[in-house]
Amino acid sequence: MPQPIHVIARHWARPDTVDDVRRILLELIEPSRAEAGCLKYELLQNAEDPTDFTFVETFASDEALKVHAAAPYIAGLAPRLKDLVARPSEVLRYRAVSEDSRRGSREQAQSWD
Repeated sequence: MPQPIHVIARHWARPDTVDDVRRILLELIEPSRAEAGCLKYELLQNAEDPTDFTFVETFASDEALKVHAAAPYIAGLAPRLKDLVARPSEVLRYRAVSEDSRRGSREQAQSWD
């Protein structure tokens, strides 16, 4: 049985291009979430540094991640961001070491507020 793969993808906008980078990254969410192997696709913006954007992604398998990476909206991302970012994007892949036994309960997940 394939193991899910987790991805952290970071993008650093220049201070003068934050709105443009945010718009481009937001465009990726709907088609990515529609992919059969996409389990999670969330965009975060650093609360203390608005130039720092991070995708937190989970795919059902390495194959599902390959399909995602080959999609035209992902494969064409680097050229779209090239002149808008302060530094190259960073994409890291992870495997879970421990599972979350709460099974996605929003009430439990929000309990640390």
